[in-house]
Amino acid sequence: MIIQNFTTKIEEASAIVGKTWPLYAFVTSNPLSGIEGVSFEDATQQANKFMGCSALPKAYLFRQAWDSDKIDKSIVQDLLNKADFCQKPEFYLAEMEAAKTFTTENANHQLDRIVAKWLGVFLDEGMAEWEMPGRSKGFYRAWRELAKYDQEIENTSTGQLPATAAEMLTILMSEFNEQEQVDVFKQHIAALPGWTGYIKYRLAENSAWQQKYPINLEEYLAVRLWLAKQLYGKVVSRNPASELRSKFTEVQHIWLRAWEKTFQIELGSRLQSNLVDAGVQSRNEPDSLVQMVFCIDTRSELIRRHIEKKNKYETFGYAGFFGIATDYTEVSTGLVRKSCPPIVASAYTISETAQTGKEKEFSDFLQKTNFSKFSTFLSSRMKNMLPSAFGYVEGAGLLYGFKMFGRTLFPAEYHQISGSYKVAHEQICETEINPNDSAPNQVAGISIKEKVAIVKSAFDLLGWHKFAPLVVFAGHASHSANNPFGSSLDCGACAASPGRHNARMLAKLANLPEVNIALRKDFNINIPDNTFFIGAEHNTTTDEIILFDAEAPVSHLKAIKALKSDLAAVQQAAISERLELKSHGVKNAIKKASNWAETRPEWGLAKNAGFIIAPRSITKHIDLESRCFLHSYDWKLDAEGKFLESIMQGPMVVTQWINNHYYFSTVDNDRFGGGSKITHNVTGKFGVVQGNGGDLKRGLPLQSVNRADEEMFHQPLRLSVFIEAPLKRVSEILERNSQLKSLLDNNWIYLMIIDPMENNQMSIYQNNGSWSLR
Repeated sequence: MIIQNFTTKIEEASAIVGKTWPLYAFVTSNPLSGIEGVSFEDATQQANKFMGCSALPKAYLFRQAWDSDKIDKSIVQDLLNKADFCQKPEFYLAEMEAAKTFTTENANHQLDRIVAKWLGVFLDEGMAEWEMPGRSKGFYRAWRELAKYDQEIENTSTGQLPATAAEMLTILMSEFNEQEQVDVFKQHIAALPGWTGYIKYRLAENSAWQQKYPINLEEYLAVRLWLAKQLYGKVVSRNPASELRSKFTEVQHIWLRAWEKTFQIELGSRLQSNLVDAGVQSRNEPDSLVQMVFCIDTRSELIRRHIEKKNKYETFGYAGFFGIATDYTEVSTGLVRKSCPPIVASAYTISETAQTGKEKEFSDFLQKTNFSKFSTFLSSRMKNMLPSAFGYVEGAGLLYGFKMFGRTLFPAEYHQISGSYKVAHEQICETEINPNDSAPNQVAGISIKEKVAIVKSAFDLLGWHKFAPLVVFAGHASHSANNPFGSSLDCGACAASPGRHNARMLAKLANLPEVNIALRKDFNINIPDNTFFIGAEHNTTTDEIILFDAEAPVSHLKAIKALKSDLAAVQQAAISERLELKSHGVKNAIKKASNWAETRPEWGLAKNAGFIIAPRSITKHIDLESRCFLHSYDWKLDAEGKFLESIMQGPMVVTQWINNHYYFSTVDNDRFGGGSKITHNVTGKFGVVQGNGGDLKRGLPLQSVNRADEEMFHQPLRLSVFIEAPLKRVSEILERNSQLKSLLDNNWIYLMIIDPMENNQMSIYQNNGSWSLR
């Protein structure tokens, strides 16, 4: 028998699923990213066919948008007429509501359950006390040796099974032609998109777990297809649950487009109106006392508005990794985590050491952390190991009773006492940066040329030409209790890590005298002698902003004290608006963050729909309801369009990932999202399943996008990008970047240009490089 090579066919078939990111680095991404090369319409059709899901908004979502005037009647009527639908919009909405989608029970349920069981025990990352034997041999060989012990599989012995996955697939695929083989692989990969997506993640990251316990999609398919043959007598079993039929698909697309167009026209009009007086206002504004740079994250919009109202403070938006393509070494564990977008290769690693004169405090911090880790480890072992479990639980019951009582009735106070709100260790540490490819004996640090390049890049993209006495780079993070999806609330630009490390590092580099000298000499960028840069962190759950000011000079302490006082007032105002509370807003926010029963510690980036690349003057004084990503950009300082091209290649693509993650988690939360938090169970330390098994959840929980089971909070709209720049410049960028152009041509993103060279006329990208006036 000639063993076939199925690598190319499996790679083609696996494009139907995107990566499933682990809980500890939960990156929001487009679940259909592998097929972004086809149109949005075709991609959603493939998702319907192979995954048995609904990739377009359901009728109840359209109804709620319609009733709340989020869909303009004239717009939807016009689009219906152009598509030869002659009835009124209300008719088609009622028809969608009345339509029934007939499905039957998943015919492959038993197969899915058995495969998920084997994947769960093999992929475990330290949660199980007793691990699966033979994992180091790889998934197929380990399964082959143990399959005979699985009582759900009849008449199985190791001698009956081919020695390799390739041999198994060669036998099972012999009855199919080339295209049929791809279709079979696609059907079975799409059957468990969460698990197969995690296999794709492991392969791409080549983590320590993958190196020690290897698995690939060929092995997965060999096991699954053999099990299908055993259970059903054939490897292909058409799943009736995937046959979601609806004659209203075209109508759904029309209603979705009308909803998006309504948002675009309303926001575009507000931006153009604000442009009328923006130039005059900016010229008359006094010099700023403080400049604060926040992540482009939609949650920054609220806090920025309140900061600007408080004093002569100027705010800016910049991707939250602050232009430093880096990993971060956790000071207390030594674990290395990515701290820049997944689409960017990490060139550096940021680590921390004790500040001069604070070596004792740093040592004490590490000792306390190590003791806490050991206590947690010991408690876990004692509870889970069979010989000690009953005695330990019996003896420690009273202690756990007090802990449960405190966490349930007094969550904020409990967490404060237990150390969840401890003083940030950043006040006793300083950051260091090293290249990832540094040799063991290489001198620590990076070259002055690289330091200058990082700082200059930030200044260029921000459009900076003058500096306040105090400049703050504020990364952001979240805080919540008992939340497996907690990292999804951290910085999306930092691969679901907090942005504080990058912010502190950029501030440190910008303060270096040698960097200032080089910027002045080589690029005519003059940073005043009295300007000091400082790192900070914005807690998006409580809206507290912590300044890492331990190394600030005496000359700036008064300004920092005044800023802290203002930020405390800003926190109260922002929380009151966000939680719609007249009093006790901060207390309630802290309580929500600390309550282990709270399913919505915050809304994250829910409601995101727009990305505005422009000076702050265009959006200042407008309440954008935390729906827009905001990236600072001044077209006048970017004659060649290089800065704008960087923003479009990086942050625009990342925000599209975030937007689609929220979109798909909303339209079908069961297949694309995380399901209800109420029945979540963590598996293997890296993922969540619903109940006691099944597919690995790969999106946001229901409570992150909906107010109730069928009451939306997030509006599932594709991303609308607004850029203030000459139209010709943007067109040239698109011609140089086929990937960006493809996203637009295939309707994954909308692009609107406000052209300052044409009296701020707004043009909308159509297809294949064409534009139309709004």
